[in-house]
Amino acid sequence: MDKTKKQRNFMAVGLLLLLSIWIISRNNRQVPFQTDNGLIFGTIYQVSYQYPTSLKTEIEEALHQFDHSLSPFNKQSVITAINNNQSMQTDSLFRAVFRRSMEISAQTDGAFDITVAPLVNAWGFGFKKGIFPDSAQVDSLRQLIGYTKVRLDTTNCVQKDDERLMLNCSAVAKGYAVDVVARLLQQKGINNLMVDIGGEVVVKGSNPQQRPWRIGINKPIDDSLATNQELQAIVELHEGAIATSGNYRNYYHRNGKKYAHTIDPRTGYPVQHAILSSTVLAPDCMSADAYATAFMVMGLEEAEAFVESHPELAAYFIYSQPDGSYGTFTSKKMKQLITNH
Repeated sequence: MDKTKKQRNFMAVGLLLLLSIWIISRNNRQVPFQTDNGLIFGTIYQVSYQYPTSLKTEIEEALHQFDHSLSPFNKQSVITAINNNQSMQTDSLFRAVFRRSMEISAQTDGAFDITVAPLVNAWGFGFKKGIFPDSAQVDSLRQLIGYTKVRLDTTNCVQKDDERLMLNCSAVAKGYAVDVVARLLQQKGINNLMVDIGGEVVVKGSNPQQRPWRIGINKPIDDSLATNQELQAIVELHEGAIATSGNYRNYYHRNGKKYAHTIDPRTGYPVQHAILSSTVLAPDCMSADAYATAFMVMGLEEAEAFVESHPELAAYFIYSQPDGSYGTFTSKKMKQLITNH
C-alpha cells in the first residue's frame, strides 16, 4: 500500500472515531438529569442521575425498607425489636450492616462499636434521652458495651451476652443506604449519578456539566442548626464514596464545658480529641461512614497512622490547634482529589 493510501485510511479511521465520540456525547446530552430529594432518617437526601424519567418512587421505597430495618427511632423496625429482646430473624440489610460493623470494630480495636447505644443514650445523643451520667453510671454502662458480646447465630438471629445490650447503627447505616440507592441506579444502567443522604455521598461518572462531581467539606464551625455551609475544601471525584463525621453540630454545653455526640466506647465518655471533622473516602459509603466515626474516636495521631496503613482509604481531617486556629491533615491519596476552588 502506497504512502498516500495509508494516510487516507488513517484519516478515515480518525474521522470515524471522532464521529463516534460526537454521537455518544450528543446522545448523553440528550438524556436529562433527574434530581429527587426529600427527608429520610431525620435528614435530607438528594439524588441526581442521568435518566429519561424520575425514579423517586423506587428510591423512596428502598429508603423506607432501610428505615424499617435499621432505624432505632422506628418502633416497628428490626433493630428496635432486637433492642427490645424480641425474637426476630434479621433481614439482609441488617445483616450486611452488622457484619461490616463487626469487621471494622475488630480493625479499629473497638474505636467503632455499634453496641455503644446505652452510653450514647445516657449522654443524651441517642434514641432514648438520658440524664447526664456520673462516673459510677458510666462504669456500669461500660459493662454492656463491646462488639464481641453480640453475634449472629446460624438462623440469622442476634445473640447477646446480656439482654440489656443495645445496638445503634446510626454511624454506619446511613452510609449503607447511600450504597443501596447507588446500586439501584446502576442496575438501571445509569452511569452518571450522585447519591447524598445527610452528607454521606456516592458518585459515579460525570455531573450535568460533564465534569467531576464536586463534594464540599464544611468548615467545622459550631452550628447546631446546620445553617452555616462555609466550605473548607472541595473534593472532585468521578467515582467513589465519601462520608464526614464531626462534633461541631451535635453537641451541648454543661457547666461551661462542651459535650459532643461522639462517644468513645472504650472509655464511656464523649471524645475530647483535637479532630473536629473527619472526612473519609472509601470503596463503599458504609465503610467510609464507619471509619469517619472511628477516626473521631481515635484522635489525630492514631487516625493518621491508620489511614496511611490502609491504601484503600483516603482522609481529610480538620483539627483544632492550641492557638484556636484550624489545622488540616490530608492523606497522600486525598491530596490528588482536593481542590480549594
